[in-house]
Amino acid sequence: MERLQKVMAHAGVASRRSSEKLITTGHVKVNGKKVTELGTKVSKHDHVTVDEMPIQTEMPIYLLMDKPRQVVSTVHDDKHRKTVIDLLDDEIKERVYPVGRLDYDTTGLLLLTNDGELANQLTHPKYEVEKTYVAKVEGIPTNEELKHLRQGVRIDGKLTSPAKSKLLSSDEKRQTAIVSLTIHEGKNHQVKKMLQAIGHPVMKLKRETYAFLTLKGVLPGEFRELNPEEVKELKRVAHLDK
Repeated sequence: MERLQKVMAHAGVASRRSSEKLITTGHVKVNGKKVTELGTKVSKHDHVTVDEMPIQTEMPIYLLMDKPRQVVSTVHDDKHRKTVIDLLDDEIKERVYPVGRLDYDTTGLLLLTNDGELANQLTHPKYEVEKTYVAKVEGIPTNEELKHLRQGVRIDGKLTSPAKSKLLSSDEKRQTAIVSLTIHEGKNHQVKKMLQAIGHPVMKLKRETYAFLTLKGVLPGEFRELNPEEVKELKRVAHLDK
């Protein structure tokens, strides 16, 4: 059983505070009866409507996946490509969706959940949740070029926030390098565009970390549920720990 306003927030109806206002002002019904008490609790079997529109009352679930290449980070794909939802086994009955996106050819850590409130907070630029990527690039970046990434580079006409960048290894013969880049923004194709901006196009890209979470113990194409302590910490990172 969960508090009604929490279930509404998880379903992405509104923030918890706005959901409370919807309840107290008479917009919400549970099993056909108007509810205005904030202490009301519901289960996944209860039928909840907001202004007569039903919402999902599934209990929240949080998954960590190592997304492989040639898989799209969406629930459905018009081009009929494989999606991250296709990689979930039949044990996951809840309707989850990705938190943010990874490109079709980008691999690595992806979160999936049905907690709309947490997903919105994690992807909001205000909270500056750090993500670390490891990229194989053409050429070998100089210290000065990496410094540009740390200071911010201009992509799509706007300056990026300062990033953490590091040269992990280089191959003089093949003229390629492995670079680590940590950012807290989430613009479209941002990492690729940042590295392109300093003259080193990305050949391969993988997201290694999301906040404090890593891919340890999870193979490409596999996933696991976050444990209660991880969920609690993730909510703290997203400023939902009150």
